Amino acid sequence: MTNKMKDHLPKIDMEKMQRLLEIENQYESGQISLEEAHKLMREKVGTVRPYHLAYVEQTLKPETEDECIRVDMRKVIDLMDGFMDNSRPELPADHPITHYYKENDEMRKLLLSVEDLVQYPLIKNQWLELYDKLREYPIHYQRKQNQLYPLLEKKGFDRPTTTMWNFDDLIRDEIKAAYQLLQDDKDDEFIAAQQEIIAHTRDLMEKEETILYPTSLALITPAEFEDMKHGDQEIGFAFIDVAKPTTTTTAPAASTDGFAADLQALLSKYGYAAGPQQELDVTTGKLTLEQINLIYQHLPVDISFVDENELVKFYSDTDHRVFPRSKNVIGRKVENCHPRKSVHIVKEIVEKFRSGEQSKA
Repeated sequence: MTNKMKDHLPKIDMEKMQRLLEIENQYESGQISLEEAHKLMREKVGTVRPYHLAYVEQTLKPETEDECIRVDMRKVIDLMDGFMDNSRPELPADHPITHYYKENDEMRKLLLSVEDLVQYPLIKNQWLELYDKLREYPIHYQRKQNQLYPLLEKKGFDRPTTTMWNFDDLIRDEIKAAYQLLQDDKDDEFIAAQQEIIAHTRDLMEKEETILYPTSLALITPAEFEDMKHGDQEIGFAFIDVAKPTTTTTAPAASTDGFAADLQALLSKYGYAAGPQQELDVTTGKLTLEQINLIYQHLPVDISFVDENELVKFYSDTDHRVFPRSKNVIGRKVENCHPRKSVHIVKEIVEKFRSGEQSKA
């Protein structure tokens, strides 16, 4: 994983990365002041890129599940002040990363509204209206988890999957729980929950914009971002309207054709190669690949297929999915399709299926 990430970045000076980590640890632990840390940064490190912080996190820091939640991003930003450019990159209006920034901008406005409303006696309808908007924001996280994280994994940067995902889910759950408190007329508990939601959401947005997005721009190619647009549309967006991509360079012209191609590839692996109109022997009859495709697309259930190597090879492309999915999930380790807190459950299910101990979960 380590060398893989290095392969997709400009040349990395490992001694410089080690010095950066040492200064960061000393400052975060309170051993040195910010002024002392800046002096050491000038003498031993110099200019830093956002992907340097990501690389240090990936290669030199021990992994802990609460790492993304625990690290105070304000302290990191203060430490990097004058050494790292934090300005927002200029990107095309239809770039996938542009949409993440826009969603964050809208969320910041909503959080200001939260801060304003908590000063006054609670009027339930005002809060319900505001929370109807806030509850859209987790779509932002779903798109990250299903679109951005898989590509970063392929480039050797899996810390977003193993640590940031936990923070995504924490904020999603906090918003959901607060909304339930509001519904249940638990006014004092609801108001008390707002400050933590505000602090956590702002902290994660800073982590995204300071490290995640710039590192994604360094690791992911323009062609991969272009292809990402189609999967982004499948999952959707929070607060903003995004036109469907018009290019078809790397993505299929129609979702049905793409789905059929995936299904055909899967069948070919197991000796059932066939064209769209060639009939295949199934247990109780004969169906063409096109007909099988249509059946899967109209089943009122979600289906995912994981092969013997625990890689996701196929999912059913239904209109009303229970779980968000996009094509970036194909070829991904099944354990990386779930938050870290539930990975042990996924592994247990896979092992029981493999051993024959159970056939359903």
